[in-house]
Amino acid sequence: MRIRIIAIGRMRDASLEGIIERYRVRLPWTLEVVELQPRGRHVGMEAEAALIEAKLEPGHEVIALDERGRDLSSREFAAHVSRVVDDGVPTLDFIIGGADGLTPRLRHRAGRLLAFGRATWPHMLVRAMLVEQLYRASTIISGHPYHRD
Repeated sequence: MRIRIIAIGRMRDASLEGIIERYRVRLPWTLEVVELQPRGRHVGMEAEAALIEAKLEPGHEVIALDERGRDLSSREFAAHVSRVVDDGVPTLDFIIGGADGLTPRLRHRAGRLLAFGRATWPHMLVRAMLVEQLYRASTIISGHPYHRD
């Protein structure tokens, strides 16, 4: 399976890039981070949504990271990823909007809305958290002792 994180904005923090890379190389799946940079000074959510939508392909499972989403435990998240793998979905796309979030149209397009708790997180940190949770999910699925309840 291939996993893509499709996100608005460019990562400019070497320490967060290092965290992402640490978990990316451990994943049993291919991970691609697609960074989208809207042009112009006052680009809004609609322009960001258009950039994200242009990257989405038919047949991919789409999960939107959104504060309105469901807060899953690591085991619940792993179970969902496992179902996607078992269903033979070729690519799992996670979408992360800009500072103002995602449009209702993109939230509706996603098969699932996922939140990392009720707190607001910086979008770049969410990427690192997501990659760690993907690694954790892979260890739960494989029975590796990384995750402890």
